Amino acid sequence: MGETKVSSRKRIAVIPGDGIGKEVIPEALKVLRAAAAKGGRELALTEFDWGADRYLRDGTTLPEDAPEMFRRDYDAILLGALGDPRVPGNQHGADILMGLRFKPDLYVHARPCVLFDRRLTPLRDRSEKEIDFVVLRENTEGLYVGMGGFFKKGTADEIAVQEDVNTRKGVERILRYAFEYARGRGLQRLCMSDKANALAFGHDLWQRVFAEVRRDYPGIQASHMYIDNLLMQMVRDPSQFQVIVTCNLFGDIASDVGAQLAGGLGLAPSGNIHPGQVSMFEPVHGSAPDIAGKNIANPMGAALAVSMMCAHLGWTAEARAIENAVRAAIREGKTTRDLGGPLGTREAGEWLASRVAAT
Repeated sequence: MGETKVSSRKRIAVIPGDGIGKEVIPEALKVLRAAAAKGGRELALTEFDWGADRYLRDGTTLPEDAPEMFRRDYDAILLGALGDPRVPGNQHGADILMGLRFKPDLYVHARPCVLFDRRLTPLRDRSEKEIDFVVLRENTEGLYVGMGGFFKKGTADEIAVQEDVNTRKGVERILRYAFEYARGRGLQRLCMSDKANALAFGHDLWQRVFAEVRRDYPGIQASHMYIDNLLMQMVRDPSQFQVIVTCNLFGDIASDVGAQLAGGLGLAPSGNIHPGQVSMFEPVHGSAPDIAGKNIANPMGAALAVSMMCAHLGWTAEARAIENAVRAAIREGKTTRDLGGPLGTREAGEWLASRVAAT
């Protein structure tokens, strides 16, 4: 039996955030609505005003009950960029972003690095087929857990300690997710990256668990690179990679390198995922307060984040339609100025939505 109309209805929580987040997320929603309408899907969108304006007004960051509410009442979260110079240290942004990653245990940070047009890469003589991989970053452990402290802060004898937390459970589940990701998509090559030659305890755990897990996936060519070599190899020959899996900090760095190889952060989407549970999708770029309100921000990263969200929800045709619209916009020059086109943020979003509706 086919999917009923009722079962296709998806409830999406939308947090536009700050700066250009409040410009690109509405455009991504235009694209999402167009894709849903084309596919006969039902959407229920609920917007939350958590961001700098709300924080400065009444101190709200991430309400205590928000993670449980999202688990109970929503199928996915679409998040815009967070950050505002009016908030020292961007405390509201850290509370919201980290809270929505850690509290719902969204342990996979997926960053596809896909070159849509060879003109966009800084590498010479590289085709679209040669830059097409994903970085899977462990998203709830490592140096991002905030463990550590200061001793004699502000003095000449100050000591700062930052602790790198790696658990057997956390390492094994991201590695298994990466192998399952590769196997489910018919990909042959997976590379795990660490720095066990310097981080002799935490990354020794990564090495040992990797050696065990890879034995369960004999059909996948599993390799290892230290992170410094991985970054060099990504620039030297990105075609050798299909799936890269690594820790939180290294994944943050490697995925930004991958994004630049594929045309820049304006085209970079990401997913914060816990399989089978409500997950969160966002463009990678920041809030860019210097260009906010000027109608020049690129909405394609946000649109591609919506495409990832659709794929995660099982809306395969809708996800493909959005990605194809982005490819067509780049090919036909219907882009914002950062990609050499003449369009503003709103006009680029409208073009993508129209393309999705027409195909």
